[in-house]
Amino acid sequence: MSDILDPSALRDRAEALVAAALKAGADAADAVAVRGMSLGVDIRLGALEETERSESDDFGLRVFVGKRHASIGANVIGDPAALAERAVAMARVAPEDPMAGLADPARLTREIANLDLVDATIPSTRDLIDRAMAAEEAARAVAGVTNSGGAHAGWSLGGLVLVTSHGFSGAYLVSRHSLSVTAVAGSGTGMERDYDATSKTHLADLDDPLAIGRSAGERAVRRLNPRKLPTQKAHVVWDRRAAVGLIGHLSSAINGVAIARKTSFLKDRMGQAIFPKGVTITDDPSRPRGLGSRPFDGEGLASAPLAVVEDGVLNHWFLDSTTGRELGLASNGRASRGTGSPSPSSTNLTLLPGNRSRDALLADIKTGLYVTDMIGSGVNGITGDYSRGASGFWIENGELTYPVSEVTIAGNLIDMFARLQVADDLIYRFSMNAPTVAVEDLTIAGK
Repeated sequence: MSDILDPSALRDRAEALVAAALKAGADAADAVAVRGMSLGVDIRLGALEETERSESDDFGLRVFVGKRHASIGANVIGDPAALAERAVAMARVAPEDPMAGLADPARLTREIANLDLVDATIPSTRDLIDRAMAAEEAARAVAGVTNSGGAHAGWSLGGLVLVTSHGFSGAYLVSRHSLSVTAVAGSGTGMERDYDATSKTHLADLDDPLAIGRSAGERAVRRLNPRKLPTQKAHVVWDRRAAVGLIGHLSSAINGVAIARKTSFLKDRMGQAIFPKGVTITDDPSRPRGLGSRPFDGEGLASAPLAVVEDGVLNHWFLDSTTGRELGLASNGRASRGTGSPSPSSTNLTLLPGNRSRDALLADIKTGLYVTDMIGSGVNGITGDYSRGASGFWIENGELTYPVSEVTIAGNLIDMFARLQVADDLIYRFSMNAPTVAVEDLTIAGK
């Protein structure tokens, strides 16, 4: 394990790439090394279906010649000079980019925080098989479950080494333990399926396999005998799992690339109220053991927490150095990175809880749709028009009644965000998290 956790060899290769690029004529350069290891098993009906294992070290070199730049990648570094010379040759014939360049050297992080992102526990194949078996057995034991879509248990270790020609050298690793199971209920044309899953940086935090299995089975059984709805306007409530999708649409709309290209429906809304008062959405890369946490971004900048939306007002785009320059702003440390050029993204994006319970939120609804799953990706990023398939349960007098399927929810995200109601039942399970939310008077297209 100590060899796996030691990034020294990767750092040496990245430093050699940067030095070779400068020797080949680059004015500036950065190099990344991405380590990836994974182990996973798939179980179905109590039998092992597949075992997968992978290991890789991938390298990327980005070079700048004046305002021209190019990136090149490799999974084996033989002669660093040959790779660097090829990258510099590519940059010299690339078109000029006035926004090109490394991050501001004055803002490079000098202290790499320990966010407790690595669990030294490496499970064996047998450990993963037992975990997946337990989850599937628990799902199949639920009354009404008739089949299994299978269970998957996995472990991975990934990391990033970043070296720049203007003085940054850093590395971090992230471990991940995961488990998922899908249950099938009913028979013939009346079959329904649902799932549950858990993913954590540390094995000790992983949800109990038996609880995950029971949850998947119970969710599948609750979906049996769904009804179709007539087209109408009504309240729509998204449970926590489905509400994450709405936060994802916000994340895409405030990405600096979309703002710079003017392809976002929020491009002119900085500093304006886009949610009701009291709504706050944060992005925090420094959360210990967070699934989206990192001690520095893809350009070597510290990634401080942001109140992206505060009291309903939009305060920030997600910016790396390039998009920041395009918009006349400074990067806010949101550069993500593989072996290619950086691009902005969220880290741990969270809609903070409101001041009402989920039950209180439902109690005010005479009739409406409670959404547990979304289907498709029908969102126009330029206009904010929203049209997505959904399934869930019909609400009558504040109570969930019968299951519903094959409906489409239609609206516009600008209007939906402005009328969002937020419950207090937030649980951190993903890199994007949200409590139960509701929007009144949306179109539900049915039969």
